[in-house]
Amino acid sequence: MPTANANSLSAINHIVVLMLENRSFDHMLGFLYADSGNVSPTGQPFEGLTGKESNPGTSGNEPVSVFKIQGGTNSTYFMPGADPGEGYTATNAQLFGSNTAPTPPVATNQGFISNFSYTLGWEGKEKWSILPGTVANDIMGMHTPATLPVLSALARGFAVCDHWYCSVPTETLPNRAFVNAATSQGHMDDKTKNFTAPSIYTALTKQNVSWAIYGYDADPLTRMTFSDLSGVADSYFGTFADFQKAAANGSLPSFTFLEPSWGSKGNSQHPNYDVSLGEQFIHDLYYALRNSPVWNETLLIVTYDEHGGCYDHVPPPSGAVPPDASVGEYGFDFTRFGPRVPTVLISPLIPAGTVFRVPAGSMPLDHTSILKTVELRWNLPALTARDAAAPDIGAVLSLATARTDDPLAGVVVPVSSGVNPAANRPSHLQEVYADLVSRLPVPDADGGTHRPLPKLETGYDYDRYIQERLTAWKASRNAAQAKP
Repeated sequence: MPTANANSLSAINHIVVLMLENRSFDHMLGFLYADSGNVSPTGQPFEGLTGKESNPGTSGNEPVSVFKIQGGTNSTYFMPGADPGEGYTATNAQLFGSNTAPTPPVATNQGFISNFSYTLGWEGKEKWSILPGTVANDIMGMHTPATLPVLSALARGFAVCDHWYCSVPTETLPNRAFVNAATSQGHMDDKTKNFTAPSIYTALTKQNVSWAIYGYDADPLTRMTFSDLSGVADSYFGTFADFQKAAANGSLPSFTFLEPSWGSKGNSQHPNYDVSLGEQFIHDLYYALRNSPVWNETLLIVTYDEHGGCYDHVPPPSGAVPPDASVGEYGFDFTRFGPRVPTVLISPLIPAGTVFRVPAGSMPLDHTSILKTVELRWNLPALTARDAAAPDIGAVLSLATARTDDPLAGVVVPVSSGVNPAANRPSHLQEVYADLVSRLPVPDADGGTHRPLPKLETGYDYDRYIQERLTAWKASRNAAQAKP
């Protein structure tokens, strides 16, 4: 039997982070322990769903309660059927019932159906991809361990964080900025695609601590979004296949950040893409690490950048520490966290059935808790006031002896039977990526280095353009560096 230990963070030599896309805690894990009255096998309380949580229906209709997404249907892995609102004003509408937060900002989380109804209306007019038959009440559909067997088995078999919040109540890029740099420099939407704040990777380099960033089947988007990564060698970046090789031969760096594939046919789990593909990705990542010679000294963190407009019943807390003196867009002061997101902590030094949370009244867990843990493990200074104030997650590593059981043994990865309603349509992050690579300094026949973004229509067009542009940029950079 494994033996208890106060904190085994010093035994961890590899921290691996996978950040997926746009799902709330309740939507993915709210029914995780419903079969045991929201109490884990270790007797810990779990902030899950009872089935009685509801939102007002549209047009004065009766309240609509949360319901379990049923397996085996064409819509199972494409729920909630469309892309819910996810920006700052949409999040306010979901939390407060208004596009602006009241004073004081006390959330009721009663605006999810009304905001999804509004979103479905304008998306329909603009010909966005919507699964046929989708209605506003579908935002109250929640996955269960039956529909998400991989994520659920890992959450039960290791640790689930039931009070982990995204760093800001808005969309993707600001939250991804927080997990990498502990600030979005005041930005609260995806219009800003590049951040000049120092990232955790520069801090690691200064301390001679190894790191890598992996995309799924292409160079990672993160490489393009932080200015301090622009001059870094290609060897710090790769694909998931490169990660699997490093895991297999025991050459993983100290810190690894992983991205999914960004297209509508990819495994990011962004609504309304195929969630089962993300289940496969998590499965493959887990076994790449479990079968690695460094498994016993590895901590894997699986989390999501933001809630993506999916329902959650827990109001996000206030009391967040502003990261710096940046003036927030929309008048936001960075003292509120965003909604809960699913976060699972995986290591053989974690007891099965753990529900990990910080003591009541203390600073909540958010994405900068990852940075705080990395900083503590390798003696790095804080990047901003936000990660300086964040709690770390070292206490979850409470075993002195590594476990040898496998919580995923016998778990079958689900496969969707439905047709992807967004298949081969360009995704928002493909568009972001294409815009960023169009700015790369690649010499052209006219003596310039910047080309306007060409007309691109399909997801395939975007993938091809991004890959061609990256290849040309790396070739020109390597040629310049090879000159005497």
